[in-house]
Amino acid sequence: MDAVILEILELKKLIIEQGMLRKEVLNFNEAAQYLELSHSHLYKQTSSGEIPFYKPNGKKLYFKRTELEDWMLRNRNTTTDELTQDVANSLIKKGKRS
Repeated sequence: MDAVILEILELKKLIIEQGMLRKEVLNFNEAAQYLELSHSHLYKQTSSGEIPFYKPNGKKLYFKRTELEDWMLRNRNTTTDELTQDVANSLIKKGKRS
């Protein structure tokens, strides 16, 4: 019986997550869940202006899901293969200029 309840709860969680992926605008709770951040950390991010958000009536915070995705994907780290290729390309260009 407990296993059935756990599976139902897991299915409910998945349904909520799927609905969130279809929404363009997320409320504060949905954004915290989507970003896997605590509420206090998300508040810190908004108050310091580190994360894009909207406050249409001066109270509730809303977030555009695509902007959150862009925010999450900023500051990309280059792979060692990409660095190696960049060095090789630079050496080739330098050799052509000589």
